[in-house]
Amino acid sequence: MTKLTRRVAMAGGLSTLMVARARSAPDWPDRPITMVHGFPAGGPTDLVARIVADGLTRRLGQRVLVEGKPGASGTNAALQVARAAPDGYTLFAIPSGHAFAAATYKSLPYRTVDDFTMISMFTEYPYLMATYAEHPIRTVADLVALARSQSTPLLYGTPGNGSGPQLAIELFAKETNIKLQHVPYRGSAPAAIDLIGKRIDFMMDPPAALLEYVRGGRLRPIAVTGSSRFFALPDVPTIAESGVPGYLVTAWQGLIAPAGLPDAIVSRLNTEVVAILKEPDVAARLRLLGNEPKPTSPQEFKDRMAADVAKWTAVVDSTNFERI
Repeated sequence: MTKLTRRVAMAGGLSTLMVARARSAPDWPDRPITMVHGFPAGGPTDLVARIVADGLTRRLGQRVLVEGKPGASGTNAALQVARAAPDGYTLFAIPSGHAFAAATYKSLPYRTVDDFTMISMFTEYPYLMATYAEHPIRTVADLVALARSQSTPLLYGTPGNGSGPQLAIELFAKETNIKLQHVPYRGSAPAAIDLIGKRIDFMMDPPAALLEYVRGGRLRPIAVTGSSRFFALPDVPTIAESGVPGYLVTAWQGLIAPAGLPDAIVSRLNTEVVAILKEPDVAARLRLLGNEPKPTSPQEFKDRMAADVAKWTAVVDSTNFERI
């Protein structure tokens, strides 16, 4: 074979390889995408998911449809997504409850971290601790002192067994060495109604669930759980600055997909989500819901997920929490 013939053959082989690679590269997206979540329509997860989905629809040129599949604290939806094809057409909008479930359930039919591809966090926010307006508790110190002085535990409400607020209060009780009695509800609204009705002593929940009652004077804010004061309640101290040093709990929402999602799609989605969350209008809409935009890299999100699973598993193991 002559040198020229070899060159032609090599060029032809290289061209064939390039065509094969081009054909095997995903032409994504070329059809609508479904963003699943495991909670009711109109709830915090649904509202945040729809804001981001609208942005992705604009930026990807394909419709991103939000589909709520409530049940079992989001674990049913998680299993469905874990079993879905990793082709970029099934995404999963999750709250930090995805990590809490790993700590609070006796077993799950999927692996919380390894069966999913992390894309980016959407937002982060603290919990708000509040009581009814006439309660003698005004500060964290008041709450701790009253809990220690009573023969019966103070009653606290949460949106349900195994919820983030329950774990946050269990951690608070452990770090302050007090005994409290959990009263689980089916959602934030019934817990807030019972708190206003003076049937429980206090509750903890995302600020968005309680701000209306606080601004209306029906609930009194005690503290927030973050490392800094909450932007919508700048006069309310953190629990750490209220006498429990080192106490820190924040919740989040974010986007994941089935394990094995191609790197090119992960990178594209992360780039678009980060850009969407930096849009002033989107950031303003999220803050109205009590959420602070918090985009991350996929690895940062994976690290946060793993750290939360470890943190809350340790809390459950060290308290009287009964796994679901």
